[in-house]
Amino acid sequence: MARASSSALGGKLWPWLAWALVLLILDQLTKTLILGYYRLGDATYITSFFNIVRAHNTGAAFSFLADAGGWQRWLFTGIGVVATLFILWQLRAHPEQKLFCFSLSSILGGAVGNVVDRMMHGYVVDFLDFHIGSWHFPAFNIADSAITVGAACLILDELLRVKRSR
Repeated sequence: MARASSSALGGKLWPWLAWALVLLILDQLTKTLILGYYRLGDATYITSFFNIVRAHNTGAAFSFLADAGGWQRWLFTGIGVVATLFILWQLRAHPEQKLFCFSLSSILGGAVGNVVDRMMHGYVVDFLDFHIGSWHFPAFNIADSAITVGAACLILDELLRVKRSR
């Protein structure tokens, strides 16, 4: 079986890496704006169900392990680095699977965005705050949104793959 040349693979890989880079830049740009214009806890009320707020998350999703004493920063950074390497490997192995690669590159852009935060600040900057009355969904950011969309698309990709195999 003939092997694809590295330049052909690179040509198929670049759109997915470009998408991840767009998400990373958008994520870091919005976080830079929040850090520049808001102090911790400051909020701007946009609608009856949405605010912009500056929050710091030293843990993982929903502040999991936020009070663990600092070691979690390195754990979550390591997980992000390992996930990045795994995703790059998968993107290189399956560049023709569009939904799969869109999913992984979305997760990649978000994961790298949050790793950058952990390395630069020791926490992830969150600022999107949705609420109903006094109940607030945990604040999140563009990186978290990209990871969530990527994960949902990954599930959809697998469901479609199972359906096609029947």
